[in-house]
This record gives sequence, C-alpha cells and structure tokens, in this order.
Amino acid sequence: MKKRIFSLLLALALLLAGCNLLPDAGARPRELSESSIWAMDTQMDLRLYGDTDGTVMTELTATLNRLDRTLSATAADSALTALNESGWTDDKDIVYLAANARRISEQTAGALDITLLPVSRLWGFPTDSCGVPAAGELEALRDNVGMDKLTLTDESVSVPAGTKLDFGALAKGYAADLCRARMEEAGVSGILALGGNIQTVGTKPDGSDWIIGVQDPNDTGRYILTLRLSGAKAVVSSGDYQRYFMQDGVRYCHILDPETLAPVRGSLRSVTVVAEEGLLADGLSTALYVLGREAGTELWRQRGDFEALWIEDDGSVWVTPGLKDRVAEGDFRVIEP
Repeated sequence: MKKRIFSLLLALALLLAGCNLLPDAGARPRELSESSIWAMDTQMDLRLYGDTDGTVMTELTATLNRLDRTLSATAADSALTALNESGWTDDKDIVYLAANARRISEQTAGALDITLLPVSRLWGFPTDSCGVPAAGELEALRDNVGMDKLTLTDESVSVPAGTKLDFGALAKGYAADLCRARMEEAGVSGILALGGNIQTVGTKPDGSDWIIGVQDPNDTGRYILTLRLSGAKAVVSSGDYQRYFMQDGVRYCHILDPETLAPVRGSLRSVTVVAEEGLLADGLSTALYVLGREAGTELWRQRGDFEALWIEDDGSVWVTPGLKDRVAEGDFRVIEP
C-alpha cells in the first residue's frame, strides 16, 4: 500500500512539475528506497539507491522540513517571516541565500529580485484571489522594492521597513544542493523531484543515464522533449503555464518583471536550466525567463557555466549546444555559440 501511495503521488508531481524524472521500466532494485513529503508548498519525491538502512533518507527529509520551517514566506513562525517583520536576522540559511540572490541579481542585470513579495501579494499570488491591481497601487510599492534595499554582512541581513523578502526562486535549488552534498558524502545515488526542480546524483544502478522529461507549456499533459543526464545535475524550469490567472483574455503569470512590477509578457513560454549547482539553476531559470531568449542566450555565451533550453509560444524549442547530444527525444534548434 505504501508503494502504491508513493506511485500515485509521484504521478501527480510529474503532472505539476515543469521538468520531471521519467519512471523506470521493469523491476525495482532491492536497494531502492522512496519517500514523498509536502514541503515548500509543493510535493517532493525522493528516490535513493544504496541507502540500505534509511539513514540518508531520514536526514534528507529532516533537511527539507527544516528549510520549509525556516524559509516560508507565509508561515507566521518562520525565520523569514520574523525577518520580514523585524527587518533583521542572523539565520545562516537566510544570510547565505540573500548573498547568493544578490550575486545572481548582479550577474543578470537585476532580473532576479527577492524583494517582490508585496508586489506578488498585490497581484494575488499565491492565493486564488488574483487580479490586475491599479497602477497607483503598484507604484506605491516601488520604494520598497529592489536588491539595493538589502544590507548584508557575513553574519546577518537587514532590510528597511516595508521591504519583504521571498526566496521562492532559490529555496528548492538550495535544498537540492544540501541534499546532493549529503548523498555524495554517503555514497548514495538517486533522483530528487522537489516540485519543478530535479536533482540527479550519481548514476542508476545499471549505469544508465537519468531520463528527464520537459513539459510542453502548450500541452501540459505531454513532454515536448526528454533529456539524458548523468552524474550530479540540477534541472529547473520556469514558465507562464503553472501559476497564472486569466483576465480579459490576457494570461498573467506569477513571474514578475522587477522593472515593471508586472507579470512577464512576451513570446517565451518556459525556460529550463541545467547546471551543476541547484541554487544557480533555480535562480537562473527565473532570471532567464524575465530576460527572454535573446538576452538569456547572450548571458549563456558570457558565463558558460550552465546549459538551457527555451520554449516559445509557437512550440519551437531552442537548446544550447551542450544539450544537443543529451536530447533523447523531441525536435529542437541549436543556439549558435
């Protein structure tokens, strides 16, 4: 019964996530252990190989639950809520994330901004009461928004009154990094599906690649292509098709442009980032969606430490050269170096 429940939850998670682990065919190895938890407002599915006594699984779920309690922007008793109310914290996880958010923001011309929580709430995210706010209401929040509002030291982060932080664009990637490090230390391989974030570690028991499906934004019941990946890889998708509302025939997604304080608009439906570091892949997936394909492609040329694929509203798929030989199935065009 436990395995059946896990299978149902995994199937649900695969439908909701932007990039997903495709289930293995055939009999399951005896050393396989699986678990599902709800954390960071999403379903998280963990599949480990070689965790014979369950110790690593216990530690990973404890880590995910701890980060959920620490980084929730909605829980009244979280460390992040305490920061947003008092304006100061020395919580190590928050200090680390804030420092990395600033780094990625600077590297992406401000496309990543963790101070947009009041703006997101004004648009109605993540509740079901979404709607287009008045222009004056948005502008009234502008003075409280911007990465320049953060004051960082090695041990603390502070913000002025009215500025509220949200690590939704980084938290799952950070969680994946912590889990990956523990798995590598213990010699355990596996796959983590942390909502829309996929983290691979090591190889399958038979040495074959992990197969990751990338959801089609125009038909979320199918994969537009699949990727073959090996080793430790973080795969994160961001797009306009998972959390959005419609008003007057216009789609408004939950990803906000820091310049306009409005949902990103354009021809891009989703972007998927593949990188060694989960936190980087998470932050870049949001930033690249804000930037759009052309600016995002230029950033890839400048950095060279990640691969990506973009899906446009006409169904076209564009991939960086490092993914060209990793596409197991699907049609695509290759970005020129």
